Amino acid sequence: MKVLARAVVVCALFATVLVPTVPEASAAGGWAPAAKATIHPGVQTFTAGAQCTANFVFRSASAVYIGQAAHCSGTGDSTETDGCTSKSLPLGTRVKVANVTGTMVYNSWITMQKLREKGSNVCAYNDLALIKLPASAVAKVNPSVPFWGGPTGLGGATPARAKVYSYGNSELRGGNSTLSPKQGVSLGDEGGGWSHSVYTASPGVPGDSGSGFLDAKGKAIGVLSTITLAPTAGSNGVGDLAHELAYLRSHTSLRVTLVRGTEPFRSNRST
Repeated sequence: MKVLARAVVVCALFATVLVPTVPEASAAGGWAPAAKATIHPGVQTFTAGAQCTANFVFRSASAVYIGQAAHCSGTGDSTETDGCTSKSLPLGTRVKVANVTGTMVYNSWITMQKLREKGSNVCAYNDLALIKLPASAVAKVNPSVPFWGGPTGLGGATPARAKVYSYGNSELRGGNSTLSPKQGVSLGDEGGGWSHSVYTASPGVPGDSGSGFLDAKGKAIGVLSTITLAPTAGSNGVGDLAHELAYLRSHTSLRVTLVRGTEPFRSNRST
């Protein structure tokens, strides 16, 4: 049985702000130092009070985005895992990212429902949303994954027993960041390559939803989507990022690319 790695819901009200266009020069670089950045992969996001974890930084010619799971804006319960039928808050929804407010400009669930997508694997595993950051926030962004560094690029298939790395930031940990870095192994791909089943010593929990996963070379392979209760309790379903980005590019006018981390990937660190 699979359930969404449902966001933690907290009572919070966030002010609505205008989101200006980011100048092309800013979007092209000029990231904050990793040690000082307040917006980065692994930071908490809040959508209508539901807490998730950001995965990676993306950019287009005119804007900078941070990713979260599409289901982080879902309005149903945690058993509603089919993105072609599960409801979501609309595009334009404000999302709190650290100390700024961004705007949800892409959601794979909304896109699939608009297109009346019929592919069972696509509907089950395509779970990506993009939050456009305001121009004033670009100077606070660094694309590096905390603790591990990277991403070094975009990954793909992960064979069984291949090592994987992640960084979750659930509020359920009570601010104990020592439990955020996770490493484990892939249990293999499923859904025609649309998903990776992974097992980590400290599995993802609600609030880790949307966090990014890296492979042994530091490449971004996916987004934490579901908690698997059987047959391997404590394992997680990770939507394949390469497939999710290809779907986005094929069905929207957004032309975004993954931003590589400024910090080197360090797989030999001890959690």
